[in-house]
Order: sequence, then C-alpha cells, then structure tokens
Amino acid sequence: MNNEEVRSLQDHARVGGSLIEDVYAQTESEYLFLAQEIAQLHHERWDGKGYPHGLAGDRIPLCARIVALADAYDAMTSKRSYSIALGHEEAKQEILRNTGKQFDPKVVAAFLRQESEFVRIKEEFRDTDSPLYREEKSRKQ
Repeated sequence: MNNEEVRSLQDHARVGGSLIEDVYAQTESEYLFLAQEIAQLHHERWDGKGYPHGLAGDRIPLCARIVALADAYDAMTSKRSYSIALGHEEAKQEILRNTGKQFDPKVVAAFLRQESEFVRIKEEFRDTDSPLYREEKSRKQ
C-alpha cells in the first residue's frame, strides 16, 4: 500500500469514533461512550506507536486495549484476501512477541487465562458463508 492508502485505511478509526460520538451527544448513553472509545482507539498501541493519536499505556482506555487484542487475534486467525489464516498457536505466539509493544501485558495475561474461550468462540462463529471459506472448502474436496 502507498502512504495515501495507508492513511485512508487508518482513517476508519477516526470516522467510526466521530460517528458514534455524534450519536452519543444526542443520547449520552454510557454504552455509546464506550463504543466511541473502542471505535476510535482500538488501533492505539501500548508503546505509543499506534493511531490515530499515538496514545500509550494507561492513556488508552481499557476497553480499547481489550478490543485491540481481540481484533488482532481475529485478523490473524481469519483468512483475508491479502493473507492466510494463522492457527491459534501461531497467533498466540505473535501476541506474546508483541506484549508490551502492541498489547497491554495485563490484557495479554487475561487472554492467556481465557485462550480456550478464544478458540471455542472462533470456531463457533467462523464465517462459513464467506466466499473465502467456500473457496477454501471447495479446494479441499
């Protein structure tokens, strides 16, 4: 991707956060406040190298730190048009390598305590209707 494409991709966090913030201003729902924080800040990194604001450590709301790990796990373990799906162990090792960099160490510790649930949920909600899944299944037959 070129720089313009990267900026456009990264803009989804700002746009999503702004959209929810606008609705929150009309309702003041606590849930929408959390949703706005998650949408806007789930690509921030523990080490401050994320986007859109470059927040670090505890300056990133806990809800966004949790979703950051869950989002990364889902991205790593899902087949995408630009990458293959990793298995759970490979994704776990990548998360461990990025502890204290991309991910909050306390959130990683919680992930490790609950990893069997991540595996179960991933399997239960696998997108079996996606074109990528159907393509992979037809190749195996």
